[in-house]
Amino acid sequence: MNLENYYYYFKGVLSPKFCDDIIKYGNTQREEQALTGGQTSKLNEGKKLNKKDINDLKKKRDSNITWLNDRWIYKEIHPYINLANKLAGWNFQWNFSENCQFTKYKLNQFYDWHCDSWNKPYDMPDNLDFHGKIRKLSVTCSLSDPKDYKGGELEFDFRNMDPDKKSVRKCAEISERGSIVVFPSHVWHRVKPVTKGTRYSLVIWNLGHPFK
Repeated sequence: MNLENYYYYFKGVLSPKFCDDIIKYGNTQREEQALTGGQTSKLNEGKKLNKKDINDLKKKRDSNITWLNDRWIYKEIHPYINLANKLAGWNFQWNFSENCQFTKYKLNQFYDWHCDSWNKPYDMPDNLDFHGKIRKLSVTCSLSDPKDYKGGELEFDFRNMDPDKKSVRKCAEISERGSIVVFPSHVWHRVKPVTKGTRYSLVIWNLGHPFK
């Protein structure tokens, strides 16, 4: 799917108070090791992660997360998702947001190249908010002051998306605290290792029916 815009951003639109509130709230919730799709699928099948699974995970992703689903968070972020969807020219149909992922990247933590979309729609007939839908729009919100950490840059890789775009692009536009970037969930991206301090972010995946 070739697109005119592979991401859309809003600089510094979230207030310092909102960012502080999310960080404070997120840090009070139960923290867990972030997983990739493969490990998540294995756990969903009732299997346990073995030593090899953990070692493979650490090569791909190393961060700590908590899950948030409070209405006041969505109320703040949803208008920017809708606006980006329109202004970027995507006009994707979507109607539900998954739980918000509050992510903490500490020293040397990272997330290597990946995309947020799955190879098939959710198969959850008992949950119609998910069932038959796919991730269409991903959102990352920068919660940390850039003076509080180094590294941790968000980068996009367009090389597998469009033969005319042969470069990796650093998303410098969201380095400012309170900035938001919205992008189609099939776009490849990564978070580079943090080299100093802690980087806090909020990620939300937004679902809709498969493309026709």
